Amino acid sequence: MTKALLFDLDGTLLHSDPLHFAVFAEMFAERGRQIDEAFYLENVHGTHNLESFPHLFPGEDAQTLSDEKEARFRDRLGAGHPPMPGAATLLDRAEAEGWNVAVVTNAPRVNAEHMLRAIGLRERFEVLVIGDECRRGKPAPDPYLTAMATLGVAPGDAIAFEDSGSGLAAARASGAYTVGIRSSADDATLRRHGAHTSVADFTDPALDPILARLNGKAMT
Repeated sequence: MTKALLFDLDGTLLHSDPLHFAVFAEMFAERGRQIDEAFYLENVHGTHNLESFPHLFPGEDAQTLSDEKEARFRDRLGAGHPPMPGAATLLDRAEAEGWNVAVVTNAPRVNAEHMLRAIGLRERFEVLVIGDECRRGKPAPDPYLTAMATLGVAPGDAIAFEDSGSGLAAARASGAYTVGIRSSADDATLRRHGAHTSVADFTDPALDPILARLNGKAMT
């Protein structure tokens, strides 16, 4: 039977939050406001621009601001950016094991393509699911369900890796075994949002028993 690993992108395949925070801090500063990382994590992290920008920047055009913010992010993310530790090795293992893989992200397609090229992993993914191109984006399960349907995999045969509250909710609701990545949140926070378990990154020894699920050796 087909098995699959499903990966969020921002904060999961690369540690992008410092770059996003820098852009938001810059945009707020230009408007005479200061934010810290706690504000970013509470009010911005994992949210969709068009939903959060009317609250963050009232009275301004959300789409225009979103386009500007994402362009600034791409400018900061140059080529040769390192992926999350262990990501390439995990993809090698997936290929050797015959597991399918997909990226499932709420990022705009232009950003997703840029990020995957920047970390040198674009050629590793034939399936790239964009939340805005689904009926509903995360936190709805639609992007993950779309990835599963495209790969021909049942929810019980998929492991999803996520780092944000909206992403964890989407993955958990899809029926995939949901693993939180502790790039910006601790284990308790990730579990509260829907993670079955969590790992520090893809080099974490705790990953091996998680992956054993795909070989019929499910762990509790």
